[in-house]
Amino acid sequence: MINVVAVAMLAGIVPVPALPTPMAYVRGGDVYVSAGPAEKRITTGAGYARPRWSPDGRQLAVLRDGRLWTMKPDGTGQRRVSDRPAGGASWSPDGKWLAFASTSCTGGPGVYRIAAAGSGNPEVLFPAGCRGEDLPEVEAPQKVTGSLADRLRVDDAVAWSPDGKQIAFRGGECDAVYDACLSIGTVSSGEERTVAAYGGGSLQNKGFAAVPAWSPDGKRLAFTAYQEGETAAENEPVHVVEWDPGTGAKRTVGVPQDREAAYLDAGHALVTSQTRGHSWVTLVDLKTGARTLLHQGSQPSARPR
Repeated sequence: MINVVAVAMLAGIVPVPALPTPMAYVRGGDVYVSAGPAEKRITTGAGYARPRWSPDGRQLAVLRDGRLWTMKPDGTGQRRVSDRPAGGASWSPDGKWLAFASTSCTGGPGVYRIAAAGSGNPEVLFPAGCRGEDLPEVEAPQKVTGSLADRLRVDDAVAWSPDGKQIAFRGGECDAVYDACLSIGTVSSGEERTVAAYGGGSLQNKGFAAVPAWSPDGKRLAFTAYQEGETAAENEPVHVVEWDPGTGAKRTVGVPQDREAAYLDAGHALVTSQTRGHSWVTLVDLKTGARTLLHQGSQPSARPR
């Protein structure tokens, strides 16, 4: 079925609606900010990825050439927080810390935190067994090419829960059993819980789960998933999954090729969709499934309200 709204917007008939809060996103390696029809490019020179608003809306954390930086929402005041190669960062709810992914003492994925002010060295959070260990040397990340699934498969974006108690991340202790997995870890204890797993153990499927995002109330976790089953009927292209930590229930949000969900509020999310060969930041009603194209781009983040 043709999405009439999407086609109309591409034709310039339907205007981009005003949003209740600004969003940041990436196009062509630069960061843009928009709260409606108008958009502003706030960086130049490309090399930027994964913008994330601070809890007070006064800063953006962003990856710049694979390192963690912060800047003001107009692009000024850029400051490198860490020299360590990093995956997509997430702010602690009080705005004092930034969590990010990098290689751990085991040689696999790990999660660190560093003071958002840029003072001090990164501290290991996960795996818990690496806490107190010396930080391993890490080579600069290599640019990943290939299909959309290939690029998302190794995306190390993390997500700090609204209550500050947990962080969701790709990998974890479950990597010892499965070929790919997504975990949530308790910051205080280091305990981990597997959210999704693919291959290994008794599982015959292949795939991944990555780019997690918490709902504002912390009662749901969205992530991007992909699966190759034992039969063609079990295959699932790139899509967004919403998971309930309380019940373990999962449901698909949006349509195939949607990815990188970011909650706008309890009932709406921003996703990256694929439309006519381009990536679009798209507004999705989580109850009705209604969709509205906003701007070309990807990796959306909504400023907290």
